[in-house]
Amino acid sequence: MDIDLEIEAAGWETLDLPSLAERAAKLVLKDRGLDPDICTLSILACDDARIAELNSDFRDKPQATNVLSWPAEERGSEHPGTAPDLPQPDIFGEIALGDIAIAYETTAREAADQGKTLENHVTHLIIHAILHLLGYDHIREQDAQLMEEIEIRLLESQGIVNPYGQD
Repeated sequence: MDIDLEIEAAGWETLDLPSLAERAAKLVLKDRGLDPDICTLSILACDDARIAELNSDFRDKPQATNVLSWPAEERGSEHPGTAPDLPQPDIFGEIALGDIAIAYETTAREAADQGKTLENHVTHLIIHAILHLLGYDHIREQDAQLMEEIEIRLLESQGIVNPYGQD
């Protein structure tokens, strides 16, 4: 797994973000039937000001959010509630997944407000963002249900409780 991780905000230094990101990414990719060794991903670990800027530039929402993702290739499923097609390796045998930005202050505040460890919440957000890079979404109800089921199962496999609070 090749993760280009850029840490811009000092708060991220409190976590072993490289290991946490790699573990979460491999979990998703293996579950989806992809070889992590041929996948590449970029993560920007930033602060609320930077993610608000990105959110404004790319989504016309000038406020901080927890995580953003930009897939290397759009691949959402046409049929609600079905998995998108998996990306295929390029001519060099690699799969570029895309880019993720994650904001420290919002993520830390959410974790505290929800009574979660920062590590568990970050794991969830990275899993969520990588699923977006793979074409999963939560705009349509059936797609949201599929995405949440995958997240819940992967998190529970790591001893992390259901982040959506339902059984």
